[in-house]
Amino acid sequence: MATLTLDNVKKSFGKTDVIHGVSIDVEDGEFIVIVGPSGCGKSTLLRMVAGLETITEGEVRIDGSRVNEVEPMGRDIAMVFQNYALYPHMSVFDNMAYGLKIAKVPKAEIEERVGQAAKLLQLEPYLKRKPRELSGGQRQRVAMGRAIVRKPAVFLFDEPLSNLDAKLRVQMRLEIKALQRELGVTALYVTHDQVEAMTMADRMIVMNGGVADQIGGPLEVYANPATEFVAGFIGSPPTNFISGSLLGRADEARIGVRPEHVVVSGTGKLKARVLNSEALGAETLIHLRTADDTQITVRQDAAAPFPSEGEEVMLDWDETREMNFDAAGRRI
Repeated sequence: MATLTLDNVKKSFGKTDVIHGVSIDVEDGEFIVIVGPSGCGKSTLLRMVAGLETITEGEVRIDGSRVNEVEPMGRDIAMVFQNYALYPHMSVFDNMAYGLKIAKVPKAEIEERVGQAAKLLQLEPYLKRKPRELSGGQRQRVAMGRAIVRKPAVFLFDEPLSNLDAKLRVQMRLEIKALQRELGVTALYVTHDQVEAMTMADRMIVMNGGVADQIGGPLEVYANPATEFVAGFIGSPPTNFISGSLLGRADEARIGVRPEHVVVSGTGKLKARVLNSEALGAETLIHLRTADDTQITVRQDAAAPFPSEGEEVMLDWDETREMNFDAAGRRI
């Protein structure tokens, strides 16, 4: 398939800088997830790779060749959008075949490619239907099929599951990952959902205000976040942040502790009052507030006893589990 390189890629709209220099070497067949909150620049970064946004500074290279000035059709990429972008008056077959017909691919080859993709995506019974006759998940499969038949060097996904319900999202992310593995294609996938990022990525780019705060494997990023932002964004429930002064420390450091590492104890480091508890089946989340109004969440096994609402308790944790951040939010 292809390698993909982003070399100090920047984007400005007039005097406003929106991407501040992102660099990554994507290996052939690697699945990269670009994750971050709304407005962080993740879709803009993807659109620069696609050629839908001009690059202000830096380079994008596909298989070592600079593509900054290459039109989208010449970049050998295929993009799957959030809204599917299907032609409503065309059948599933014609939607999937459209790009090949424009490229003047022979009819027999078109039928073969569409047939293979339809089989792969379990769309064979629906080839004569119109998009309005399909479910949301089936429409998303058609959009992916349209990309697959082109046999691109790089797949680009822009929040493709955002319009689906929660159960279908889980199913589709498993299917997309399995499909990418089977095809061996290089992929960039944009999402605001950190669970999608954690479960799908070989590596993730965590974007924050146009900056790649951290690039790494999901477990690496979770266990060793480079910034306070990453520690708070990756993980659900998010990391608890406690000021050093609240624990009697002289420095200005903020301490981060994940909810699963905090325990309710008879003696401990921090006093807090229970706000409420959420029983989630296999686990229970206990929400508490300290005297200085710091919110703390404890995640514990559902079988363990938990305190009552309004009860004042002590919280403890293993200090080796602490993450320390300076005033600028950088990991110490």
